[in-house]
Amino acid sequence: DIVIEILENVTPSRELVEICRELKKLGYKIALDDYIFYSNNLYSLELLKFVDIVKIDFMNTNKIERKEIEKIIQSFNIKLLAEKVETKEQFEEAKQNGYTYFQGYYFSQPVIISTFDIPASFHSYLQIVRLLSNEDVSIEHISMIIEQDLSLAYKLLKLINSPAHRPTQKIHSIHQAIILLGLIEIKRWIFILAIRENAGWRQQLSEEVCRTSLTRAKFCELISEKQFGKSESPKFFLLGLFSLLDAILFKPMDEVLNQLSLEESLFNALCGEENSMRKVLDLSIALEKAEWEKMDELLQITDLTEQELSRFYQQAWEWSDQVMNEDFTYISLD
Repeated sequence: DIVIEILENVTPSRELVEICRELKKLGYKIALDDYIFYSNNLYSLELLKFVDIVKIDFMNTNKIERKEIEKIIQSFNIKLLAEKVETKEQFEEAKQNGYTYFQGYYFSQPVIISTFDIPASFHSYLQIVRLLSNEDVSIEHISMIIEQDLSLAYKLLKLINSPAHRPTQKIHSIHQAIILLGLIEIKRWIFILAIRENAGWRQQLSEEVCRTSLTRAKFCELISEKQFGKSESPKFFLLGLFSLLDAILFKPMDEVLNQLSLEESLFNALCGEENSMRKVLDLSIALEKAEWEKMDELLQITDLTEQELSRFYQQAWEWSDQVMNEDFTYISLD
């Protein structure tokens, strides 16, 4: 699973080729970053025999330069990675030219379509969450509402019982789930379903946006548990989960948030106001975008070490991957 990346300032040589040959024998994958082809270097082509991935920076190359590199790579069993993809045009160009992997802030940018409304299924999830927010709501009432929607009840139980959550005991009913997990946890899992289940309702929406939302949610939760204690973690989970709602629902953030009953500090953080919650979200975003200086600056105001931050992000990514890949086959009524 480890990929060794060779930077563009490393000149191909006999020694480098031999090192890569040995690393390949040991099972490592090799990537070339910001690839440059040295036509007068005998080892430039020889090195490509041991390479798995070539990364091409779309911000620092033009179409002609990329075409030249792509033409060379086609002769080898190498996958192309487009990095610093900032626009839809760049993404479409990369897909058309056979790139396999993509990186860039484009995938976190909202596409605002003023005439497009939030899907009805998402509205139904929000209605349940509003009921869960009422102080006088009863477990029986909430249980009955969820159970009336067979698809929602089935998917919710399946998600809660998945390896991503790992409950201490199997949950067999919505009523049992609410009692064991509490209203806050049930609310959280309904929001996860709302985001996950709406991932495919419009082709323009990349599944990666939903995966990023879930990763941020878990990451912010893990940080908050260390910094502020478990009692605050549900708020931070929603912070990460909702941080890309504008990109998921194709609506401006303030318009989406006005339909939710959110605590003021959470609302303000999502709208970009500087507070303790926003700093945790900014730390997550800085890590995603590899903005190391900003990450170090934000890290100074926490009790976290770089090792803990790395571990939390790995845990969050693994968790979100499990949630996104959980099989939600519809229950058969035959």
